[in-house]
Amino acid sequence: MNGIDLSASLEDYLETIFFLSREGGTARPKDIAERMNVRAASVTGALRALGEKGLINYEPYASVTLTEQGREVAGGIAVKHEALLHFFVQVLGIPAKEAEEFACSMEHTIPDHILQRFVRFAEYTEKCPSFNASWLESAEGYFCRAQGSDHPRCEKCKLPK
Repeated sequence: MNGIDLSASLEDYLETIFFLSREGGTARPKDIAERMNVRAASVTGALRALGEKGLINYEPYASVTLTEQGREVAGGIAVKHEALLHFFVQVLGIPAKEAEEFACSMEHTIPDHILQRFVRFAEYTEKCPSFNASWLESAEGYFCRAQGSDHPRCEKCKLPK
């Protein structure tokens, strides 16, 4: 990822800063700790590490901002997270809380080329004549939730078992 080696934990901090900045313009260490449900000391250590890597502008007791490189890296992580979350919730019909946990863990390891397949498949399901169909598994294979359980196969977007 742009030649910067980040642990999953540092990626989570960077992504949190990205989302907080997008929501309110800046990210305070206190806000980061609350959002991630971690102690202030943990945030301080992570912020120092991200600052040393040139991804954030950090001074103790001040708001944190992303550098240009930090925005690029964090944006890539956020895109992965949002794509996976969308796929799990909208396509597979997984409950949002469970989907959030899986998206958070998978975003750190999924290669871009595999993520692109998830995205293309999600786009395909949104173009289904049933619009935004969620695919559910049954004994007969997958079927379009929008078509109803009495129609095990959508004739327009049939998927084999």
